[in-house]
Amino acid sequence: MKTIVASIALTLGLSLQAQAQSHDAHSAHTTVAQSAPAAPASPAKATTPTQAEVRRIDLAAGKVTLKHGEIPNLDMPPMTMVFVVKDPNQLKGLKVGDRVQFTAEQLNGAYTATSLEPIR
Repeated sequence: MKTIVASIALTLGLSLQAQAQSHDAHSAHTTVAQSAPAAPASPAKATTPTQAEVRRIDLAAGKVTLKHGEIPNLDMPPMTMVFVVKDPNQLKGLKVGDRVQFTAEQLNGAYTATSLEPIR
């Protein structure tokens, strides 16, 4: 009986020692991982020009409705939607049906055409 008790105690002792070593190794790994420099933040997607067709112009509100292609920097598929125009002067001389090239960003919660040029 003493042999069984001693054997259990020895096994239990070895098991506790192995767990302690494992915990120490994990703690060391965690410390290294936590002290490693953080990966750089992913860069913002570049604003790329998109082609569109003018569907409506609202000079008074400084808005334009565009049927546009994909806008990668906004993760936006092709669709027709209204954009606030950063510079309402860009709307002057445009008419419904004109083809344009524009860039867009989300500024202060609004989808904004930051540049807008007719395609000649």
